[in-house]
Amino acid sequence: MAELRHATAAAAATRASSSPAKRDAESYASSSPFVASSSSPRGGGGGDGKDGAPRSSAPLHHQKYHFPSPLRSLLALEDPRSPTASASYRILVAVVACLFVAALVSAPSVWSRINAPYLCRKDGIRLHCPRVNERESLWENPHAAAASWKPCAERRNLVPENETSGYIFIHAEGGLNQQRIAICNAVAIAKIMNATLILPVLKQDQIWKDQTKFEDIFDVDYFINYLKDDVRIVRDIPEWFTEKDELFTSIKRTVKNIPKYASAQFYIDNVLPRIKDKKIMSIKPFVDRLGYDNVPMEINRLRCRVNYHALKFLPEIEEMAEKLATRMRNRTGNVNPYMALHLRFEKGMVGLSFCDFAGTREEKAMMADYRQKQWPRRFKNGSHLWSLALEKRKEGRCPLEPGEIGIILRAMGYTKETQIYVASGQVYGGSNRMAPLRNMFPNLVTKEDLASKEEIEHFKKHVTSLAALDFLVCLKSDVFVMTHGGNFAKLIIGFRRYMGRHRLKSIKPDKGLMSKFFGDPYMPWATFVEDVMITHQTRTGLPESTFPHYDLWENPLTPCMCRA
Repeated sequence: MAELRHATAAAAATRASSSPAKRDAESYASSSPFVASSSSPRGGGGGDGKDGAPRSSAPLHHQKYHFPSPLRSLLALEDPRSPTASASYRILVAVVACLFVAALVSAPSVWSRINAPYLCRKDGIRLHCPRVNERESLWENPHAAAASWKPCAERRNLVPENETSGYIFIHAEGGLNQQRIAICNAVAIAKIMNATLILPVLKQDQIWKDQTKFEDIFDVDYFINYLKDDVRIVRDIPEWFTEKDELFTSIKRTVKNIPKYASAQFYIDNVLPRIKDKKIMSIKPFVDRLGYDNVPMEINRLRCRVNYHALKFLPEIEEMAEKLATRMRNRTGNVNPYMALHLRFEKGMVGLSFCDFAGTREEKAMMADYRQKQWPRRFKNGSHLWSLALEKRKEGRCPLEPGEIGIILRAMGYTKETQIYVASGQVYGGSNRMAPLRNMFPNLVTKEDLASKEEIEHFKKHVTSLAALDFLVCLKSDVFVMTHGGNFAKLIIGFRRYMGRHRLKSIKPDKGLMSKFFGDPYMPWATFVEDVMITHQTRTGLPESTFPHYDLWENPLTPCMCRA
């Protein structure tokens, strides 16, 4: 019986040693560097200890662990005086030092990326903008676009001079917005030459046929007072000057042939000596006679200061515009956003574009006669105009028709309930031409629809006053959409960018690409919608640098805005 019990115990021990749990524990112990071996320090092999006894079968968590040499040294598990510990310390210190240097080098870059302002960058003709975790909106750009930048043109770094080099006098030609740009440029060149500026005269325009004076549209006292620390401005020609009739008529008193987009140095070298000699000089013509990237940054900032701060419309114009904007927002009974559409499709614009538009043979013949009468040199015999019209349309240089802009807006997702304020003159083709747009968007209104006859009559004395109302209502809109280039649209987009309204969209359709889409009769609507959305993701007035030859009226960011 004793032998039987002994045999049974031996068999049980053998089964236990070959069990799966035992094999897994032994396998882990042999492969892990953290499990101490129980073999003899003398190299005793197998499963015997130093006295030949079987290896201990204590549970794994009761066994000792071997740490890697560097960690053993760091945790003082080895004698620090040993050669192995010394080498381990050196390796560990080197690794920590490398990590610390890498962190120091990369920290500024990582910090700058985290705190980088929202800024789109141009790659050829494409604009790449930062991605944000915000749901796309029909009415708003990403919040970061508005939160990254602030106006700073009010900062003055120019030191006013004590003495003047003379007086300059200009005629601000064209429509209201071209006149506005001319006034800003006049202040800038007065500063460049340290001259006194005589209040510009708003010259009667051949198309607008308007005789508005500066004081009929702008607050003169505010204008002069605001700029008193920048430039001397006087209301009238000095009384001591007796040759007033010679200004703009006599070659002795008029500086002519100034190139377009002239540099600041050109004025110093060629105009300033004549002003010092004659004391009072007029400059004619003065449309686009000062460049952008060839003048000092402070001069461009001064132009922004004039445009965005010094030139204020008269209080009655500001008040009426505010009423119109408020009525637009409350047309549905509740506060609603509204879109402002600058529709450039007047007869003069259509004729001047020399583009071809849909219409009857009779309409086309009448337009040809109109162009030949108004622009005979460009018209010639008319034989070259068809190919020219096709080329201009492909290049995106033709105004969008009312129906075309309607299709684009519907593709973008704007519904027929959208409230749209139309800033436009008399549309060429009248109600027939407007019908497609009105069918898609029935809630089209103008200032005449929003204001009573008595309210609007006061502003009809001057065409520029009506243009000023359109300007301000468009400026206050939730979304602004242009259909063609021009000073009006450029100034609106620039204003909205500068005054912290990057958040509100200013849509600039890609007319060249749209003409290609419109010319493809086989493009499905779903494909057209997708292409329109992708094309215009970055054409909504987002922040971008003012690159060379890009006038600051549309994009004042680089010279006139700072990080918020």
